Amino acid sequence: MNISYTGKRPELKPDLQRKLDSRWDKIAKLIEWKGQREAHVVITSERHLINVEITCNFYDHPLVGAGSSDDYFIAAQTALEKLEKQAIKVRSKFRDTKRAPKDKSADGVESAVATAVEVEEHEAAEPIVRIHRVNHHERRKPMTLDEAMLEIDGRQYLVYRDSEKDCVSVLIRRSDGDFDLVEA
Repeated sequence: MNISYTGKRPELKPDLQRKLDSRWDKIAKLIEWKGQREAHVVITSERHLINVEITCNFYDHPLVGAGSSDDYFIAAQTALEKLEKQAIKVRSKFRDTKRAPKDKSADGVESAVATAVEVEEHEAAEPIVRIHRVNHHERRKPMTLDEAMLEIDGRQYLVYRDSEKDCVSVLIRRSDGDFDLVEA
């Protein structure tokens, strides 16, 4: 990773420098994409406070990590942590939105037509089952069994509220022409 420094870079003890180098190696592995392995570090000092700002590009997004402390090592660690969090966030967004399984056929239209034909063949083999919902919110008045017999006309069934027993009842027309009454 190419790291360019601007400002006065203080000398660190070898163990602290190794810690910073290991953090830089981790970030370098994280943001390595199409040769974009450059970072720019700006070090400024204001009285007793040292500011470290690190900028780099990752998937065409500028990442900026900033840290401030009276010690250069702590400020650099803070800036590197922030930079790493941003890189992980951008990488996860890229992976979630840009990756999709590739179509194995030469032409995606052919596979879509083939699956549509398979669905039509499957639907033709099995009868379509329909569910009819009864709307109880129509505020219909309760009926007697005789009124329900008149109301059923050509339908297969009728769901109604029985006025004598105050319960929901279902009147079903059988295949032989007779009726079944189911009371709840």
